[in-house]
Amino acid sequence: MAGIMYGIGVGPGDPELMTIKAVKRIRDLKVIAIPHKDKEICTSYQIARQAVPEIEEKECLCLHMPMTKDQEALRKSHEEAADAVIARLQLGEDVGFLTLGDVSIYSTFAYLAERVVKEGYEIRLVSGIPSFCAAAARLDLSLVTGSEELHIIPASYQISDALKLPGVKVLMKAGRQIEAVKEEIKKNGLSAVMVENCGMEEERIYKSLDEIPETAGYYSLLIVR
Repeated sequence: MAGIMYGIGVGPGDPELMTIKAVKRIRDLKVIAIPHKDKEICTSYQIARQAVPEIEEKECLCLHMPMTKDQEALRKSHEEAADAVIARLQLGEDVGFLTLGDVSIYSTFAYLAERVVKEGYEIRLVSGIPSFCAAAARLDLSLVTGSEELHIIPASYQISDALKLPGVKVLMKAGRQIEAVKEEIKKNGLSAVMVENCGMEEERIYKSLDEIPETAGYYSLLIVR
């Protein structure tokens, strides 16, 4: 019988925010896959290790999945990663792929899952707490109420049109574009708060647009109103 590929969301950074189901699934698996060449500097692995120390005893399948917008490089890395996972599924081994936040939101798991399913193998998703929910909690904010709309937007792309949408805008992974993002927010007369590295040791909280620095880490999330 072929193995199953599990996508496991480990939450935004605080190991205490990992779900019981995610912890149990990791404990049950023998093979863990990560989107990195080195588990020692893979964020999702380090989060999981704090909640499930015995993960160190498991085989770690390190999949090189670079953060780039080069479509050919992405296609090649996704195919190679999927092939590595499929090779284990063919042996009847279940594989758990770790991902930050929730596995269904801007996760590298989606690219692997598409290829794995196309080859006839089964996948299952284990939800994790999304970063924007954890960030709102750290800021003691309600994200939306009543009939307000909530828009989740990748800030590494063009955001000027998205900022004109009604309701609350969450800008994810804004760090590399933070200066331009701040300028667009000001231009639209909006306010913003930000959490950088939510739940991690390097966490920083900024409660106004003016407090947000001109440089920020990759895992920076803004809530814009």
